Amino acid sequence: MDQTESIIIRQYTPKDIPELIRIWNQVVEDGVAFPQEECLTIQTGTEFFANQTYTAAAVDSNSGKIYGLYILHPNNVGRCGHICNASYAVDRDARGLHIGEKLVKDCLEQGKAQGFGVLQFNAVVATNTHARHLYERLGFVQLGTIPGGFRMKDGHYEDICPYYHVL
Repeated sequence: MDQTESIIIRQYTPKDIPELIRIWNQVVEDGVAFPQEECLTIQTGTEFFANQTYTAAAVDSNSGKIYGLYILHPNNVGRCGHICNASYAVDRDARGLHIGEKLVKDCLEQGKAQGFGVLQFNAVVATNTHARHLYERLGFVQLGTIPGGFRMKDGHYEDICPYYHVL
């Protein structure tokens, strides 16, 4: 049996918050994908996840273990408020198990269900080849390249590649 067959994507619950924070903070601490530099605490994490349009958890339906998450929210306001943005985080120990793919697919469905028309990623780091290949395989279109748009944890700059997907 596929190790990820029992993993479902569902809306988060308050009891998930400590694990969501732990996984989110792994990505922040890695310093190679998220623009955030400050780790979440229970207080800031509770508020952060509650303030999203939708927060989802990748959960093993047998064990209850959380393997990842995504957040979905507007990318802009007013006349551009129909465009959403999302961020994905997968537990370090579960990377390579295609959980990210499940998260992105669910996010595309949820974005449409929430009334958005386009999902846009503003800053996919060019060297994040696994994410970029996944997005392209799922039909995202790269808008170009912004030279030196992301400061890595070690201080050097990498290009970023904005992407979009019509929902």
